[in-house]
Order: sequence, then C-alpha cells, then structure tokens
Amino acid sequence: MIMSENAYPTAKVGDQEVPWDPEQLRRIQEHPCFSEKACHRFGRMHLAVAPRCNIQCNYCIRDFDCVNETRPGVTSQVLTPAEALQRVDEVMEKLHYIKVVAVAGPGEPLYNEATFETFRLVGEKYPKLILCVSTNGLLLPDEIERLDSLGVSNVTVTLNAVDPNIGKEIYEHVIYAGKKYTGLEAAELLLDHQLRGLEEAVRRKMIVKVNTVLIPTINDGHIMDITKRIKRLGVYIQNVMPLIPQYRFAHLSPPTPAEKRAVQDELAKVMKQMRHCRQCRSDAIGKLGCDVQQEFDKSEKADKS
Repeated sequence: MIMSENAYPTAKVGDQEVPWDPEQLRRIQEHPCFSEKACHRFGRMHLAVAPRCNIQCNYCIRDFDCVNETRPGVTSQVLTPAEALQRVDEVMEKLHYIKVVAVAGPGEPLYNEATFETFRLVGEKYPKLILCVSTNGLLLPDEIERLDSLGVSNVTVTLNAVDPNIGKEIYEHVIYAGKKYTGLEAAELLLDHQLRGLEEAVRRKMIVKVNTVLIPTINDGHIMDITKRIKRLGVYIQNVMPLIPQYRFAHLSPPTPAEKRAVQDELAKVMKQMRHCRQCRSDAIGKLGCDVQQEFDKSEKADKS
C-alpha cells in the first residue's frame, strides 16, 4: 500500500512500532522537505558555510561563485558563521514563513567546523527554528552527539548504494581521519559509517531523510535494496533524485521524469517518498520552487558598496 501524507502516527524501527511525539510531528509538519503540505506554507533557508568536502562523488562539481545554476553544491558565496547569522536576521525580518535553517554545503557540512558554530549561533538566537543538516554521512557517527547537543533535529543523508561493489563505481575517493581511501575500501568505509549514523540519528529521535541519486546503468537496479534497508533502520522518508550528468558521469543520460516516477511508485509500496524535491542550491532561501536568495545577495552587495 502506498503511504499517504498523514501516515506518520508511528515509526517502525526494526520490529517495533515507535510512536511520534508532538515535537517530532512539528518537525515534520513545518519542514517543507519532509512534508509536501508544508512546502506550500513554509520555507527554508540554506546557509552556505561549508566549502570543504571529504568525499568525491563521480557526479559532483562544487561551485562557490555561481548565480546561474540551480543544483546542490553551488552557491553565490561562502559565508562565515557571523555572516550566516546576519543573513538569518535579514531573512527572518522579511520572510515570516521561514521555519527551517539548514546547512547543506556546498561541501560536506560535518567536515567544516563553521557548520557547528553556525548552528550554535542560530540556535541560541532563534530557538524555535528547526535546525537541519544534509550530509554524506561519513562523519555522522563521530558528530551525531554534537549535532544533538546543538539542537539539530532533522538530518538528511545521501545514500546511493548499500552494496559496496556498486558504491565503488559512484565514489572516486573518501578522506577519513587524514587518510585517503579509494575503490572498494572507500565504499565499504562510507557505507558502514552511513548506516551507523542513520541508526544513531533515529535512536536520538531525529527526523531522518535519505537522498538517493538515481544513476542509470550504475544503481538504477539497486534502489529498492536501499529503500528496504533504510526502512528497517527507521528512516522517515526517502527522496530519489535524478542524476545531473557532470564530472565523471557527464556521459550518462539522466532518468526521464516518467522513469523516476515509476521508481518512486514502486518504492512507495515500502516507505514514504518525497516527490516535490527541487534539488536546491546550497544557499537557497524561500519556499521550494520559489527561491529568493538573489534578493538577499543583492542587498548585501549594496550594503558593502
């Protein structure tokens, strides 16, 4: 049976049905990426404070001075934590529908100390805002306690394979504890940390989403395996995103909208699917599909001139 928007009174973790508490429900109902109903009423802002990355995906090119593209990994500028807080002040003064402040890049948030300082500053000044992070998951087991202590309640992990033999085709390298890993070893390390991080995030009652990039000829026959695995871990929702062909996967054709919908329809028989993703920039501000970040970029440039 396909799960409906309202199908979240309980979460099944392993063999147990765990009831959602009111605060967890609020963090779903007011987050536009976790609730399709919320995306029409509420907005989010991404703070681009994290330029460094600890893995290289074969589909990813990060760009720190880009105003024309709309995709993950791009931003018009990288902010310091103090600048990020100032940006939140400006946005909250004008856009009262913003409910979520997130760090989603342009690199890996947990690989940048500025991420944690930003969450501290924003959380202290705006305790009612939902704090959210989007991560590749490599450092999630190491940093989950610190995220929890800072009040980060919603976590997205990009998980593209639960078979390291597939993962090694997706990731060029992984850097962990100062060492660079490649091939199967890199994929095994990353997967182990992702699964442990997801399990711990759910245990701490965080609301968890998994992003999965649908990559034709690479993992397109493997998506259901991912879905079944993360469902067992207690992940709330999955977001299947079409490949944007670039870098080493520039030669691949992305899935068509119809192909993506067909995959989502099958996965929805197992767990809730996000169908309203816009593959946002690292500095996105506003409602999904109605981004207004350039207005704030212009105002900041005018203040400096």
